[in-house]
Amino acid sequence: MATDYFGLTIPFLEHIGVEPVSNENGRCVARFPLIREVMNSRGEFQGGSLMAALDFAMSAAARSAYDSDMGAATIDMNCSFIAPAKADLTVEAKVIKAGRSLAFCEGEIRDAQGELVARSTGTFRMLAR
Repeated sequence: MATDYFGLTIPFLEHIGVEPVSNENGRCVARFPLIREVMNSRGEFQGGSLMAALDFAMSAAARSAYDSDMGAATIDMNCSFIAPAKADLTVEAKVIKAGRSLAFCEGEIRDAQGELVARSTGTFRMLAR
């Protein structure tokens, strides 16, 4: 059975193990367990997998900030990698500003001790589905 990513089926996120937790009022939380598919050669999370998790969380947060059934397309994303991660993570994102057609978001990934692993900002075009 496919994982429900807040109303969407996203096979890539299933493959890399991102687990949706909550998404409402412009805020999203997801878990990201460390599995072999997302490891780099040092046994840490590979940076691209962290960016994918942040992109998902920010776009989900953006969708939850609008009343209607909207899609969100990434038009810009910046990411800073703060520290390596070798254990399960929590991804949190929120909408900073929701305009008529653009949503501006930020996201963070933290380890179980609350240490910041990565931080991101993104701009999303809101699309009618």
